[in-house]
Order: sequence, then structure tokens, then C-alpha cells
Amino acid sequence: MLKVDRLEAGYGSGKVLFGVNFQVPKGEVTAIIGRNGVGKTTTLKTVMGIVQASSGTVSLDGLDLSRKPAHEVVRAGIGYVPEGRQIFPALTVLENLRVGQRSKPKTWTEERVLDLFPNLQRRIKNAGHALSGGEQQMLAIARALVTDVKVLMLDEPTQGLAPMVVQQIGDVVKLLRSEGVAVLLVEQNLNLTERISDRILVMSKGKVVETLSIADFKADAERVHRQWLTI
Repeated sequence: MLKVDRLEAGYGSGKVLFGVNFQVPKGEVTAIIGRNGVGKTTTLKTVMGIVQASSGTVSLDGLDLSRKPAHEVVRAGIGYVPEGRQIFPALTVLENLRVGQRSKPKTWTEERVLDLFPNLQRRIKNAGHALSGGEQQMLAIARALVTDVKVLMLDEPTQGLAPMVVQQIGDVVKLLRSEGVAVLLVEQNLNLTERISDRILVMSKGKVVETLSIADFKADAERVHRQWLTI
């Protein structure tokens, strides 16, 4: 289980997170929603060690990862797919998969992730810049998986993608959940969020202001949207 407790962080003198608290259980999808600028991406980056926490704790299965550098967070079992994919455009699909591996993966092997994304298998020797936007997103997810993740964090994974690709990514997330991977998802597509999530965290002004089961969210979606999502 990923546990975040009283997490605070920001950029320079500007504070963004003000005591963020949540848990992501094994085999569940937890989605973070909220208006732009409330701290969703900063939360993921702080968990990942890319942004330094000023206080609070991050732990995975009881292991304290607070203020650890990103490479140690990856080794502990947390994978991160950033907004905008950020694959290596000059490297081939296979090179992208191998560049972040510390050792040969035991669970999410190259063969297994390529089975998840057949398009990547067909384009295994193509450079990243030659892939479509959907294929680049598939590669970013596959690259995170081959680090043998226990927790996968996805930041806007379906942004700008065709509906068929959105469907495929949603199906992959559901498969990961069934395999016991904990997924932390930041996503604007509420239809997808409702379809694949187990719980919803609503953020506002650097805090988690509501935690809802997916059933409670669906029953109260109009109120949540009006109160926390509309501008």
C-alpha cells in the first residue's frame, strides 16, 4: 500500500501542497480530480521524489520513501508516467524499454508488456519520434511497467488521444488492477475515471478535500462537479 501522510511541498518559496493525506491500496485504482492548479501533478512528483517534500511522509508497504531521490523510489516499486509522456524520441521502442531497467524484470517483462501493447511489438525498432501519440503513451506506460512496479502513477494518460486508444489504456489499467498493482491516476476524462476507478480523491488548494468510493461519487457527481470542478 502507498501511504501519503501530511505531505507538504512546493517550488522555491511558493507552497503548493498543504498536508495531503491519502492511501492507495494494492489492487485498486485511486483517481485524483480537481481544477487546474490545485496540486495534482505536484502530488505525483513529490511522491516520486522529483519535487522535494518540505514535510510529511511517503511510504510503500511500510518502507519510508520520504525525501528519497527518484531512482530509489523507482527501485522500491513506484513507476511514474508523466504528463506529456517524455519518452526518448531518438531511441527505439526497445531502447526506451531498457534504458531505465536496473535488472531484468521478473513480473513485467519486456515480452509481457509488448503483449499488452501489440502496436509496440510491431514497431519495436522504430524511434520514439516516429510513433503516434497513442503509441508514445503506450510506450511510456510500458517503460514504467518494466521496472516491476507495485504502484503505477499516471498523469493525464489519455490527454489528446483517440477514443479507441483511451479505451485500450483503460483496459490495461483494469488489467493491472486485477494483477494487484496499485494505480494512482490523475485524469480529466471523468467517463474513463468512473469506469476504471475504485475511489476518487478530490483536491482543492493543495489539499484532499473529499475521498469518495466510486459508488458515492457517481451518486453525487453533479454536486462534486459543481463544487470542485467547474470554474
